[in-house]
Amino acid sequence: MVFACQKDSFLKQFDSTVVSCKERQLKTVIDGKKVSLSGYDVILDDTILFPEGGGQPCDHGKINEIRIENVKREGAIAVHFSESPFKEGECVTMQIDWDRRFDHMQQHSGQHLITAVADREFGFSTTSWWLGKEISHIELDTPTMKNEEVQKLEELVNEYIRNATPVTVNTYGEENPIPKEVRTRGLPEDHVGDVRVVTIEGLENNMCCGTHVTNLSQLQVIKLVRVEKGKKGKVNLEFLVGSRVLKQMAAMYDREQAISNLLKNSPAGHVEQVDKLQKSLKVANKNLQTVLKDLAAYTARELLSQSPRPKYYCLHRKEADPDFMSIFINEVNNQDILLFLTIGDELGAGQLVLHGAPEIVSQLGPQICEVLEGKGAGKGPKYQAKVKSLKLRNKAIELIEKYFE
Repeated sequence: MVFACQKDSFLKQFDSTVVSCKERQLKTVIDGKKVSLSGYDVILDDTILFPEGGGQPCDHGKINEIRIENVKREGAIAVHFSESPFKEGECVTMQIDWDRRFDHMQQHSGQHLITAVADREFGFSTTSWWLGKEISHIELDTPTMKNEEVQKLEELVNEYIRNATPVTVNTYGEENPIPKEVRTRGLPEDHVGDVRVVTIEGLENNMCCGTHVTNLSQLQVIKLVRVEKGKKGKVNLEFLVGSRVLKQMAAMYDREQAISNLLKNSPAGHVEQVDKLQKSLKVANKNLQTVLKDLAAYTARELLSQSPRPKYYCLHRKEADPDFMSIFINEVNNQDILLFLTIGDELGAGQLVLHGAPEIVSQLGPQICEVLEGKGAGKGPKYQAKVKSLKLRNKAIELIEKYFE
């Protein structure tokens, strides 16, 4: 069956009749969590809510003001999930979430255009594509894609847009067989009924079930964002079409203004100013490391000068690093003193090292690690771990004190 949304992708409202309504438990994901919703599977005699397919997510909309956000295809039938029931034979009015629909039309038709031009100009065939919430990508059957090729591809697809190239949809069935030149990656196993072919005039014919624009000028613009390494022998080409380009530009402009305010210069000077800051930070970090190493050696000498020497010694340095702890341990060089060293945010995550007699370290190390909610390992006189809760450090010290009572 070819649905009303496929016959006319610009339909925003439509009247239909309820064929069936059956109770159902829908397992889905909301805000990253798996949930089970109680509701109804509603089948209509026709629909303007596109069911998921062809790499395109389903439409959102309303049936008699009841929100619909899950539509799937089962053979020749579109099944709408509703949290409220409808009566069989009832006449209902459907409304489309037009912003979502038009965005999907732009991205999907844009994908067809990029795919066709990439294949014709460079011989890069499309093996799959994904329509994301913010950015989409096409998987191209090539191990690499040069910057010059990306730029050329972007120029060519936007030329088709500027030329207002027509896009048409034709339906084929038993009486009118599909032309041989039609591009296809095959039909779903449960496909029933006629087949739709989307044609970009003078460029390609592609079998597709999705919703599309009627003229490439409706895409506005295509921006090829970047190329990333994909599966073996393939690359992923990320892209934006139409309104998404404008939204991305607006977000980038806002970030640019914020950075200008922080750096107190114009956008043209951002790179130079950030380069200067990075070099200054590198020098500052190098100086800090030198100071920390001197501090570790000085603190170790101060500890060794105590008389009598303590059985254990606890030290925390928020700004230090693992090298600080290693230098301190090497300077002390005495397993008779149990060293409990920690670095990081006193109220958050950090690292610890327990150093001393192997029999003591092997006993106290895992206990302290558990108190501080971390994962660690030890061998001989040294136990080290990354921990989540340095704010519990005093409880770890209590374990050490209790051991030496």
